[in-house]
Amino acid sequence: MLETNIEQKYQELKKVLQKHSHNYYVLDNPQITDQEYDVLYNQLLIYEKDYPELLTPDSPSQRIGDKALDNFSKIVHENPLYSLDNAMSDEDLIDFDKRICNSLDVSEIDYVGELKIDGLAISLIYEKGIFIRGATRGDGTTGEDVTLNLKTIKSLPLNLNNISNEKIPEKLEVRGEVFLSKKNFALLNEELEKKGQKKLSNPRNTASGALKQLNPNITAKKNLDIFIYAGIISNEIELKTHHEMLEYLKKLGFKINENAKICKGLNEIKDFCSFWKEKRAELEYETDGIVIKANSFETQRVMGFTSKSPKWAIAYKYPAQQGITKIENILIQIGRLGTLTPVAVLTPINLAGSTISRATLHNLDEIRRKEIKIGDTVIIHKAGEIIPEVVSVLKDFRTGDEIDFYYPENCPSCNEKVSFESDVLTKCINKNCKEQVKNRLLHFVSRDAMNIESIGESLIEQLISNNFVNSFSDLYNLNLEKLEKLERMGKKSSDKILSNIESSKNPNLENYIFSLGIELVGKNLSKTLAKEFKTFDNLKEASLEQLENTNDVGKITAKSVFDYFKDEENIRILERLKGFNVVPSHKENENDGILDKTLEGLKFVFTGTLKNFGRDLASSLVEKKGAKVSSTVTKKTSYLVAGEDSGSKLEKAKSFNVKILDEDEFVKLINL
Repeated sequence: MLETNIEQKYQELKKVLQKHSHNYYVLDNPQITDQEYDVLYNQLLIYEKDYPELLTPDSPSQRIGDKALDNFSKIVHENPLYSLDNAMSDEDLIDFDKRICNSLDVSEIDYVGELKIDGLAISLIYEKGIFIRGATRGDGTTGEDVTLNLKTIKSLPLNLNNISNEKIPEKLEVRGEVFLSKKNFALLNEELEKKGQKKLSNPRNTASGALKQLNPNITAKKNLDIFIYAGIISNEIELKTHHEMLEYLKKLGFKINENAKICKGLNEIKDFCSFWKEKRAELEYETDGIVIKANSFETQRVMGFTSKSPKWAIAYKYPAQQGITKIENILIQIGRLGTLTPVAVLTPINLAGSTISRATLHNLDEIRRKEIKIGDTVIIHKAGEIIPEVVSVLKDFRTGDEIDFYYPENCPSCNEKVSFESDVLTKCINKNCKEQVKNRLLHFVSRDAMNIESIGESLIEQLISNNFVNSFSDLYNLNLEKLEKLERMGKKSSDKILSNIESSKNPNLENYIFSLGIELVGKNLSKTLAKEFKTFDNLKEASLEQLENTNDVGKITAKSVFDYFKDEENIRILERLKGFNVVPSHKENENDGILDKTLEGLKFVFTGTLKNFGRDLASSLVEKKGAKVSSTVTKKTSYLVAGEDSGSKLEKAKSFNVKILDEDEFVKLINL
């Protein structure tokens, strides 16, 4: 039987340690020396060794797990983690402010400006003040469970009750950004340099890799940090603004970025962005812009969300960093649809924290327009700080040794003649071209498609060179004997791959459609087609007219889909997939269900801002009554529902004599 005084001493010791940890890692205000902390911590370990029944997940000793995971489990977020629209200029900020002020019929509103930390977004769940689960953002709907790795972050509180006297909700979700400080990044690279190992490229990639380590002990060595920037808080805590919420989260014990500021109107926001554009280099962590949010929760509620992002927030991105380097060569890449894309091989240069050695040149027209030659000295930048591009040629640096670039007449991969369809489109028309096959397979196994893990570019190249696969249907004909013949492929790895392939045989219909790589059919349109046709056979047998009448499917796209299912080679591959029991299914969500058919056959388009409905809700209401919603006004549109600030769609509807409804008329039509 555990003595009461022992348990009390242990609980008090745990509380003291967590407060001192908070003072040190969050407040940067240590109250005791490291040696004194170590004495207290060692006493805690003695208690837990002698009385193991005392140990709980929120103990400071549990920040590092003692066992590596086999893999990360998936977590479906209780509330989606939306992405933010980007503002790339002051004009974009002006438009953003104007949309909000016009919607609210006010001249200005209060915003909160926050530094956009260059890290990884995560979601944290607390129950009764205890940290129980953390997940990566993932696709916004589903992330990976990285709870054990998050526990290694010393500034992340494990038990709010031991830090704060504030009222804590029964259940609390907060969002934050995990990052690696510049100081710790430099220390890691110093260690690698001493060992003669390759240095890390930038803090963000290092933080990402650390958070996704299967062994928490490895994560702990990276000394990651975290800023909390939002919370989903129940009504039992009365908060009216975002800034009040940040202050409340700070009182609970979370690490909040102190540079967040209330800005009155557009001019103060612009000043805030300008200030940090110049000062961000002095910060101890990387930033890539400013996040701007409407401060009032009521304003946020009124503005609502699009399907991807909040209408009341935007990310102001700093101008891309630029640099000067040299084009050493120009290579050709062949895409999965045969498109030839020129890529500049550059003298390596460091931009925005990463080493750049290649940049896209897009197409022949772009090369001619910018007068690019092999050997040219050029200015490059990272558009949106992601994609390297050549901005311009510095002709004053030319020596006369530069070489004009010409597209090859034959495909560099298969040597077949290429088709020069235009200056912006050159294609290899040989469907058996190995580069095309490789890229089709990479697309097929990708996360948004069939999501077959453990199959990457290197393995696919081996499978093709050994003639084991020539199309994605061949993946389902692989066996242990074939895989074990490949380099670095033992039985365990082979078994895992075969298991992943087997597990992919019943995909969602939208993922399956996307995986086929039909020209002009992206992820969103795949979802639309799945929702419209319900089964793969229905889509496969659809007439050209049916496809053209589908929401957001134009004539050219409809023809592309129609032709895909008439191609003999595609028919053969699809039949083989069916023979391997690859059978997609459409899993309806609640908005797919039609509650009545009073609006069946009608097509709606929404424009402008509705006072009482978000766009998603309004669309859902008519879809549940059998109608279809499109983003484009055509002659076949039945109704355009026009809110405030309606744009070009309103004029287009008038030109087509489409019936136009204001919000009141829309409410009457759907009988609300």
